[in-house]
Amino acid sequence: MRPRTVLAIGGSDPSGGAGIQADIKAIHANGGYAMAAIACLTVQNTHGVHAVSPVDPQLVEAQVRAVLQDMPVDALKIGMLGTPDIVNAVRRALSEWRGPMVLDPVGVAKGGRTLQDPATFSALRELARAATLVTPNLDEAPFFPNGPRLLKGGHGDGDTLTDVLYDAEDQELARWSHPRIASPHTHGTGCTLASALATRLAHGDTLRDACEAAIAYVQLQIAASANGLGGGRGPLYQTLTSSRTHGPKT
Repeated sequence: MRPRTVLAIGGSDPSGGAGIQADIKAIHANGGYAMAAIACLTVQNTHGVHAVSPVDPQLVEAQVRAVLQDMPVDALKIGMLGTPDIVNAVRRALSEWRGPMVLDPVGVAKGGRTLQDPATFSALRELARAATLVTPNLDEAPFFPNGPRLLKGGHGDGDTLTDVLYDAEDQELARWSHPRIASPHTHGTGCTLASALATRLAHGDTLRDACEAAIAYVQLQIAASANGLGGGRGPLYQTLTSSRTHGPKT
């Protein structure tokens, strides 16, 4: 039996904590086979994002088409695309896609820096119409006020964080509350959550079960990354595998 496969489309993080690098680690840790199309190159480390260079939109589209034409793809995870032209290029490449798609807007980093401009967010809202789920944080939520989404509580205040799952009619389906883990080393949590979630969908989980498994996976990684790497907000180690890596929940 072949492995479940996930194609991640997004930006590259040379420090390995976020972006495509985090996607690949999370997909493999959750029992999937990772493929990747690079949409942006970034200059970043644990101290923040210092520069972003978008890849030519035609090249991004060609990467996605090359994978889809040759490889079986069970789910998609889309992260930072960077410009409206790249968003539209990805939309063209995915015009016939009908499988699970998780869109992480990657608009506002934990350090507070805005990574994508309003025009890109507008294009992303169009792409979101085809997504199985959008995973905005609290700062990105105003740009995605409705539709299937997992509203992440990590940017909130307080000792307890709550993630809320909404359906396409904006009805609450589930919520998960958990204590905030006292660690600053959370670089890449958004990418990791969305990739773990997409991998669970690739395995056949329901949307609710996939969200629950992905949230638990991220909590496990934060707790394990207490020592940190680098001099700033350290990345998740992602050395611990998911407690459930083979097949859907029974």
